[in-house]
Amino acid sequence: MFKGKILTAGLALVLAAALGGCGNGSNSSDGASNSPAAKGNSASGSGDTSPVTYKYFSFGAPKKQILGSETTIGKELQTQTGVDWNIEYLVGDGDTKAGVMIASGDYPDIIDSSGQMAKLMDAGAFIPLDDLIEKYGPNIKRVYGPYFDKFRQKDGKLYFFPYGANIGYVSEPNFQTGFYIQRSILKEFNYPKITTLDEYFDLLKQYKDKHPQVNGQDTIGFATFAGEQGSFFTLQNPAMHLAGYPNDGSTMVDMKTHEAKLVAGSEYQKRWMQKLNEANAQGLVDPESFTMNRDQYLAKLTSGRVLGYFSYSWQVGDATNNLKKAGDDDKRYVALPIVFDKGIKDQYIDPPGFVNNYGVGITVKAKDPARIIKYFDNLLKEENQILVQWGIKDQSYAVDANGRFTYANDEQRQMHEDPEKSQKFGFDYFNYSWPRYGNNSVLEDGNAYGPGNQPEVASFGYTEGDKKLLAAYGVKTFSELFSNPDERPWSPAWSIALEQGSPEQMFITKADDLQRKYLPAMILDSPANFDKNWDDYMNQFNKLDKKTYEDFITKKVQDRVAGKW
Repeated sequence: MFKGKILTAGLALVLAAALGGCGNGSNSSDGASNSPAAKGNSASGSGDTSPVTYKYFSFGAPKKQILGSETTIGKELQTQTGVDWNIEYLVGDGDTKAGVMIASGDYPDIIDSSGQMAKLMDAGAFIPLDDLIEKYGPNIKRVYGPYFDKFRQKDGKLYFFPYGANIGYVSEPNFQTGFYIQRSILKEFNYPKITTLDEYFDLLKQYKDKHPQVNGQDTIGFATFAGEQGSFFTLQNPAMHLAGYPNDGSTMVDMKTHEAKLVAGSEYQKRWMQKLNEANAQGLVDPESFTMNRDQYLAKLTSGRVLGYFSYSWQVGDATNNLKKAGDDDKRYVALPIVFDKGIKDQYIDPPGFVNNYGVGITVKAKDPARIIKYFDNLLKEENQILVQWGIKDQSYAVDANGRFTYANDEQRQMHEDPEKSQKFGFDYFNYSWPRYGNNSVLEDGNAYGPGNQPEVASFGYTEGDKKLLAAYGVKTFSELFSNPDERPWSPAWSIALEQGSPEQMFITKADDLQRKYLPAMILDSPANFDKNWDDYMNQFNKLDKKTYEDFITKKVQDRVAGKW
């Protein structure tokens, strides 16, 4: 999902990756079958299959409300189980919605918690799942069993399923997260190799000076998405990446001592803010970066006016797909592993890890928890995990002579990449915020769990512009532009849960509030005032108990290194 603030700071991450123990489940993947009907362990497939509709609510990225059976995937799962879902997504502020739910006690049957898990857990919104899993969950145990001790709560019980437990590991060939740049810029300057922040902004300025307008509108040099609730981390996180650290949320963890130090208030954050302040004075920074909502941000990226931006790939998927669909490769973007100084090893690609502080749980108001857990268990059969990721053979994917999953034609690719087609088929609704394999999993037959990690799919989808760009930089895939991640057994630190009302939770809330107040103003003010503005910010920041927070995260990181989650 991400990306990453500590849970109670309101961030949901998109990516749950782990080097997991491979389970020898009794189910086998039958990629050659036209029907994904479940046929593995029978415990979850037996019993009541009469029609029923339950309520699913997600605090995640907004989508339109829908009945699961209105999608191809949802209809197939309903055929198997009799269960349908009224799927609803958050509209408005997540904290407010969670507060209303808790105060009224009016919960749906299941909740995809995203950044609201701590509040919901404290309110007793979820039921313990251990007995249900033991009775009805052979596939749940196969997939999540090696990770149970990583997401048990203090009372020793399981209350939710994190978004993914890896079975095996395969990396993403088309990784793209970081500092994006419009391809027209690279093309115009003969595909220069740029690695530092100064080089990046210098190139944006040169191009903007030559092309002050795009289709009659002013060119935007650099934008970021820091105006909407839960998006401010997009402005906070670049400092750690520029310094050569992966996304560990609010902290940077020393590889040797495993000490956690705050990004906020660090020299790295100061350097990043000062660069944005300088770039703003040059007319490069879009001031609406701090006020626009997600739709406005994506619309700007799709317009071709924006030359560069920082984002995680999951934040900009709609814009990325729409630009590719438009067919103008020069107006598309490529992410680059930008760092402060030459010689710093970039760490944009997340190391294998396990996200244990949010997921989907069954609420105390659920009408039939046993039937829901059976649905979850059925969903975790490998043929259904293929269904929610790949779809149905010969409709949304193909199998070649070697048994490798791929796309036979552009129509199949579009079913995954075109937002409207993806929603209609159900990929947008069923392939993430449910009990599932981890993103980097490997199927029993050796295929990648997700199309995005399948080399055959990566190469199939390349346009002529993609091929030209990759050839210019001497690589075969976009992930080769980035360094391989260093192993971090605690990863990700942003998944360390903070108890509501604890000193650590109160600190990070106050620290985030201060940053939201000071950082945008600091960027937009005159460079002559930068040092004063930074000092004012630090005077307020140093009044907070940052040592307690750093000590807490350090202890949790060191516990994880020792195998104690």
